[in-house]
Amino acid sequence: MVTILVTALIVIDQVVKILVKTNMHIGEEIFVLGSWFRIHFIENNGIAFGMLAGGGMAGFGKIMLTLLRIVASIALAWYLVRSARRGARTPFLIYLSLILAGAVGNVIDSCFYGLIFNTPSYEVATLFPEGGGYGSFMQGKVVDMFYFPIFEFFWPEWIPFIGGQHFEFFSAIFNVADACITVGVAWFIIDQLLIHKEAKTEK
Repeated sequence: MVTILVTALIVIDQVVKILVKTNMHIGEEIFVLGSWFRIHFIENNGIAFGMLAGGGMAGFGKIMLTLLRIVASIALAWYLVRSARRGARTPFLIYLSLILAGAVGNVIDSCFYGLIFNTPSYEVATLFPEGGGYGSFMQGKVVDMFYFPIFEFFWPEWIPFIGGQHFEFFSAIFNVADACITVGVAWFIIDQLLIHKEAKTEK
């Protein structure tokens, strides 16, 4: 079950990313449900949810971030297999699988997308271009696309520090892998809190 779930989520994540990258140019936006659910294509050169998108880490910093992701993914995979063999609870295995699938999904982008895609300005990218990719191994950018700007407003001028500034909820742009990690971590926290609550009740 664990292997099937992790594999399926990674495949879904990569299919969505490849479809976006080979059919949309960077910055292009498609309105799905009104203005509050959009497909907005960006490339994230830093961490999850579009942070440091379009800039940020490069060179040594980018390689170190990718290596950290790889080490974390390997450690999590080992722990997941070990837990499954020891008969861990199904919810525990599921949310660990979500986190692992999300981590691996973004590792694939970071390791290989620079090698297999080009990034022409204002044009869609080509998979396995003749002239080679836009970067080297572990220098790839993570593809993000889901954008939910549910509502926005300007803070009143009288509020200190943020008065007059624009606020948008939810402004992060993310992908399937990010969603898997978020759901998995949230589920883990809730599950652990419930376990502790049940333990206290039994005592």
